[in-house]
Amino acid sequence: MNWLTNVVRPKIRNMLRRETPENLWIKCPDTGQLVFYKDVEQNQFVIPGSNYHMRMGALARLRSVFDNETWYDVALPEVVADPLKFRDERKYVDRIKDARTKTGAQDAVKVGFGKLEGNGVVVAVQDFDFMGGSLGMAAGEAIVRGMELAVEKHLPFIMFAASGGARMQEGILSLMQMPRTTVAVQMLREAGLPYIVVLTNPTTGGVTASYAMLGDIQLAEPGALIGFAGARVIEQTIREKLPDGFQRAEYLRDHGMVDMVVHRHDLRPTLARLCRILTKTPLPAVETVTVSSATTAAEAEPVAAAEIVTTAPEATPPAAPQA
Repeated sequence: MNWLTNVVRPKIRNMLRRETPENLWIKCPDTGQLVFYKDVEQNQFVIPGSNYHMRMGALARLRSVFDNETWYDVALPEVVADPLKFRDERKYVDRIKDARTKTGAQDAVKVGFGKLEGNGVVVAVQDFDFMGGSLGMAAGEAIVRGMELAVEKHLPFIMFAASGGARMQEGILSLMQMPRTTVAVQMLREAGLPYIVVLTNPTTGGVTASYAMLGDIQLAEPGALIGFAGARVIEQTIREKLPDGFQRAEYLRDHGMVDMVVHRHDLRPTLARLCRILTKTPLPAVETVTVSSATTAAEAEPVAAAEIVTTAPEATPPAAPQA
């Protein structure tokens, strides 16, 4: 009896047991609704029922922006991993290793170069999963390098901001990235190039106090938390109750700090349209068929494929950026 209970029965249970992935279901933070992960992923990480915008990783964001989900990764300068030899409960280098293992990225900012509806753009994305998207030396170098590439290629620069602020483990060196990125933004303006910022949830701290609020056009995703200090700190300082929706994208739009709040499904065509307007690029030409004026529509014969005149220029892939 012990053999049947202790050996045979556990083996049968193990054979019939099905392992369930940890991320099979997602709970909507807004409504508490449980949604199948694949459905949310296919919907660009927007909860189908409530339209709540979940956070997107850097790779998913770049795939959602570029044509055919293809782009060139921009080579970024290397920086000292732990310049201050910082340690709190754990070593800073150990925290970086864990973040790199979790996200597969070298740091919080990833830069890509490719086509958006046929026109070249440079896009930088902050990944909140990498230590809260915090701004350190590596992230600052990545943003500056992306803006330099945009100037070299004479292309618009799009920034997806998502951060808790400057990275405290790098002290004054992380704070110095605020003026450095501000100077890089000025470099774009002197070159007459568009700088478009998309504020995602959350964008706070030193990032909001620098490049995240310096765009020619300020876009935001619905419900995004945008601010410098937290609401509780503000309430304790001014000793007043803050209004409902304070520091949310819609509140900032209504008070003039954000130009547009754009649903994630509409973000790509909106960015493409803004780039065309700001660069004075005409719409892509469409295929046209020339029919003689002496021939009426009823008398017109079918046109062979060889007789169709295509006025659209052939799209050529962008050249690989210099390392």
